[in-house]
Amino acid sequence: MNLAGKHIVVGISSGIAAYKIPELIRLLRKCGADVKVTTTRHALEFVTDLTLQTLSGHKVYSDVFAAINDHSTEHISLPDWADAMIVAPATHDVICKMAAGVADDALTTALAAMRKPVVIAPAMNDKMYAGSAVQDALNQLASRANTYVLDCADGFLACGTNGRGRMQEPTALLEAVEAALTPNDWQGKNVLITAGPTREAIDPVRYISNHSSGKMGIALARTLLKHGADVTLVMGPTAESWTPVLYHPSMQAGHLQRIDVVSAADMYNAATAAWSTADVAILAAAVADMTPKNPADHKMKKGQDLTDSIALCETQDIARALGESKRTGQVLVGFALETDNEQQNALKKLKSKHLDYIVMNSLREQGAGFGTDTNSVTIYKQSAAGHQPSAIGESTKEGESLRLPLASKSDIAEGIISAIQPSADKD
Repeated sequence: MNLAGKHIVVGISSGIAAYKIPELIRLLRKCGADVKVTTTRHALEFVTDLTLQTLSGHKVYSDVFAAINDHSTEHISLPDWADAMIVAPATHDVICKMAAGVADDALTTALAAMRKPVVIAPAMNDKMYAGSAVQDALNQLASRANTYVLDCADGFLACGTNGRGRMQEPTALLEAVEAALTPNDWQGKNVLITAGPTREAIDPVRYISNHSSGKMGIALARTLLKHGADVTLVMGPTAESWTPVLYHPSMQAGHLQRIDVVSAADMYNAATAAWSTADVAILAAAVADMTPKNPADHKMKKGQDLTDSIALCETQDIARALGESKRTGQVLVGFALETDNEQQNALKKLKSKHLDYIVMNSLREQGAGFGTDTNSVTIYKQSAAGHQPSAIGESTKEGESLRLPLASKSDIAEGIISAIQPSADKD
């Protein structure tokens, strides 16, 4: 994530979840943001002024009339300085005050003057969270143009019960801040993404697979959600963990449906079903080309001649099936990971599978490919009939070329969706 140069105000109210906020501040600064902190007075019972000041690099604004304030009207100068603000944890008290316009301490006076994006991360007992007072207040706040209301997560609560009332984790809060600063230019679009590897069973113990981690597909899903798209993520088996931001039901935010699959046949069935309602599909998964024809129903012993007994057959081609059933207005994006003749093989796949774009990357490039947090790609676009398929971006003799140099997979995802957006915007 990249928040370089952004000014973020973190507002902390007096809930036990305040102990997680130093980690949020650390993550924000790691992404390049400059962070200032404002709190209610009692929030400092849960996390110390010294900790917050050390991590943010700024004095903490916790008292409207404190002599250490840089400005006599700190509650005005702080919102003027900020690009966005997050209130985490947002207690029952602070949420109801925000909705009613009450401004009686450092945090709520700063909120009253805030006209930039505000993210609200509730945290409280599950019975309090289910109460009509706070839910009415959250619905009211969600209707405000600059306010992004998160939902609580389910889990173990400080009071000793299990229920919906936990504040979401710092990584999700970071993602929500970035989403609040990202234009909703994909809102109303349904996007299908395939990601990760598939596993083709040899017997109940062994399988054929590949080294795909699913990181590129997850990066694409995260990026599109931040831009407001509704995403269906068809995910093969992966060790990658990702907890997406949970928005309050009253929020008009991008929605994620994750479908976990194992085999190429599973992925084919899920992808072809989702394609019927999709505007765009991005096929980033590394789907097995071959699968055992007759997987054994018992563990095959070492003494058997495994090489002769494993007969293989081709898997169903997801890209070709979607390309051949593509209706007017749908956009289909494929991936090609190559080791040699990269451009030739990518352009052949672009044409033969009726793709609109293909994203080519190579295992030969250091830092690109399987399992890394970085990537480097070239994006090719299908050209008009009778012309050589060409890349997009930089003009060449054959067409245009868009090369995205080595960068984080999040940045590469931004580049990909930016490149395909003009086509995706067409009805």
